[in-house]
Amino acid sequence: MVEQKLYQLNQANGDIKLFSPLAMPKASGYLWNQKLLVQATCRGFVNSQFTQPEPAKYSKGPCLEATSFIQPEPYYYAHHPGRFFYIKDEISGEMFSAPYEPVKAELDRFEFTVSLTEISWLVEKLSIRIELVLSIPNDEQLEVWDLKVTNLSNEQRKLAIYPYFSIGYMSWMNQSAKYLPEHNAIVASCVTPYQKLEDYPKQKNFKDKTYLMSEKPIHSFCANQEAFEGEGGLSQPDEINAQILSSRPSQYETPAAVFQFRETIAAGGSFSNRLLFGPMLMEAELKSVRTNYCNNPSRSFDNKDLTRLEYQNYMQQAQGCIQISTPEPELDHFVNYWLPRQIFYHGDVNRLTSDPQTRNYLQDHMGMSYIKPSLAKSAFINAISQQKNSGELPDGILLHEQATLKYINQIPHADHNVWLPICLSAYLKETNDYDLLQMQLCWGDSAELNSIAEHIDRAMDFLLNARDERGLSYIVQGDWCDPMNMVGHKGKGVSAWLTMATSYALKEWSEICYSLNRVEKAKEYSDQHQLLNQLINQYFWSQQWFARGITDDGRLFGVEKDPQGKLFLNPQSWSILCNALLPEHMDKLLKATEQQLQTPYGMMMLAPAFTEMREDIGRITQKSPGVAENGSVYNHAAIFYAFALYQLGQADKGYKVLKQMLPNAEDAIERGQLANFIPNYYRGAYHQFPEHAGRSSQLINTGTISWYYRCLVEGLFGVYGEQGELVIKQNLPSHWQHASIKRRFMGATFEIEFNRLDKLSKCLIEVDGVIQDNERITNIESGKCYRVVVNIPGEP
Repeated sequence: MVEQKLYQLNQANGDIKLFSPLAMPKASGYLWNQKLLVQATCRGFVNSQFTQPEPAKYSKGPCLEATSFIQPEPYYYAHHPGRFFYIKDEISGEMFSAPYEPVKAELDRFEFTVSLTEISWLVEKLSIRIELVLSIPNDEQLEVWDLKVTNLSNEQRKLAIYPYFSIGYMSWMNQSAKYLPEHNAIVASCVTPYQKLEDYPKQKNFKDKTYLMSEKPIHSFCANQEAFEGEGGLSQPDEINAQILSSRPSQYETPAAVFQFRETIAAGGSFSNRLLFGPMLMEAELKSVRTNYCNNPSRSFDNKDLTRLEYQNYMQQAQGCIQISTPEPELDHFVNYWLPRQIFYHGDVNRLTSDPQTRNYLQDHMGMSYIKPSLAKSAFINAISQQKNSGELPDGILLHEQATLKYINQIPHADHNVWLPICLSAYLKETNDYDLLQMQLCWGDSAELNSIAEHIDRAMDFLLNARDERGLSYIVQGDWCDPMNMVGHKGKGVSAWLTMATSYALKEWSEICYSLNRVEKAKEYSDQHQLLNQLINQYFWSQQWFARGITDDGRLFGVEKDPQGKLFLNPQSWSILCNALLPEHMDKLLKATEQQLQTPYGMMMLAPAFTEMREDIGRITQKSPGVAENGSVYNHAAIFYAFALYQLGQADKGYKVLKQMLPNAEDAIERGQLANFIPNYYRGAYHQFPEHAGRSSQLINTGTISWYYRCLVEGLFGVYGEQGELVIKQNLPSHWQHASIKRRFMGATFEIEFNRLDKLSKCLIEVDGVIQDNERITNIESGKCYRVVVNIPGEP
């Protein structure tokens, strides 16, 4: 059992406060704007990147490393990029560091607070209090660090304070660092390596300088990592053992940014300073940075700092369409504060990439339908405008003119088209914006103009044509599970999941076509949907569950006889969504799925996890067992299962899946993260490697969250739109006796109370005191507040 005071949730403002740097060493908070992402751990390590316009780093590791996107389960080591503050008593020589690394001294007090708009620490040691606040502007590539050092003793103290900001190995071509006294700043410069002549014009305007600026005058500095550390390393740097820093620059040595402040602080007195850290192109930029953020009364930390106010206004956009109050305070806290914030991050900056995968882009903006529908609409239009005349959507969506398809988007995947009607369905339910489907757009490779409805027709036709002689969907080099790259690379392998997803997409699009009075098209796609469901049962049902697919060599896999990869979650979920699951098979499927895939941390994506390469399946089998797609609790797959359970009316089972995605007081240490985001996975392989199960990936990028919100709106609370009317079909768990929500829809506000009443024979809905004869609220008036009571049958 975790101690009561490991962490604390603040229901009033969303803050989460952690009281130990040891229990969850990777616990973190993250801040972002449209140009910058900063994720900082409780111990002071930081992952950061900015755009120019491709993602880049200004604080790197200590040596040449492969460049890639932010990785799951980051490994933190002594020289991992970080922001550390050494404190030394100049009389006694005693020293510690804040927030915790790299000295790792036992602290008298520790508080790490993640809030919606900043990250902060409070550390006490040797009767000294250190307060650190990290914030970022709403539109600049800049970290703002506010430091306050307070003398808690009854005597005057002489302290040396050393902010250490790692810069790391910048370039094998050219790197250096120096101190510029006129700006109170260390500036490290480099030349981004290139060998191809044609790369030079692209790179010459890169922001290849990193700077650390101090608001107050410094006493000394060091810009040379090796010189600063000496033989003592980061835990006991040689230069801190001396009275003053050496003021050494670096010339090709690895740069660092270290300042020294020597302060005499009276009993109860304090020293404050602001430090600015970030990338830049030219040293001339330092003047404007200093003018804006140093000694500027409007941006003073103690004077309602304008920087924070601007960022708070920016974060105000991260408001969901529901606010909830339930018997589960941890769920309320996450849904009301952190879930819409994480959705907004994905939709606002597209995971800080310039070519998001099409499946990610569409699903992320499905979530934005509940947060900022206008942005979702723009994204759907952008994606459809890049669709090929054949109907095929590209593997990635280009977000600016210079962007190119990179890395995984150069590998052909077969699933992107299915997400178009599925994600648009949520947008249309929320906005009733069916006029969007009449908009005329060109194609990515043709000037021909067609309506968006015709674009989606062609997307569905492309899916129907991308099938084998049996009518099953080709997998190519991956469907939603992109590392499943060897099932169909010879052009014969098929995917059960993609066949089901195609069926579900056709079902969704057929229903939308009926709403548009496109009756012939609706019937055409409905017929194809029904036919696919027959084929799904004919070719993929295997005794107790659905198989995952058929390989190039004709092997049905994901079945009972497979020693590993026996049962995959996605085909079971999507057979429910597309209505292919036959009633006589339901109990078998649900029982087998839960027996083999359920863990205390959620539903595993497959089991047993692969422990060796299968060349007819692909690189998913080479991933570590229980990690990522190879048998982890992959939350994106788990949320599909939750959504499917709600379609079946399985309220208790659906809620269990939702609840298990969030760390709680009982398992927070095992998971190793706070409930301020849903990670893309928790470690799985629960029966094979139980000692590692439950560990969080710490990765904030995941398609899970948009579906989580959709599960809340359409499933758990069942308060969703249908052609401008609000439908109420709740799926509250049976142990809830009462809940309430505030729902924004069509410009109106609905204050809804749910009550479970004994001996009630059917659900009764009352709107403004009037009992309704159905489950719909019609003739909604924008600007009006409706008071709704939903009484639910309890015990007979």
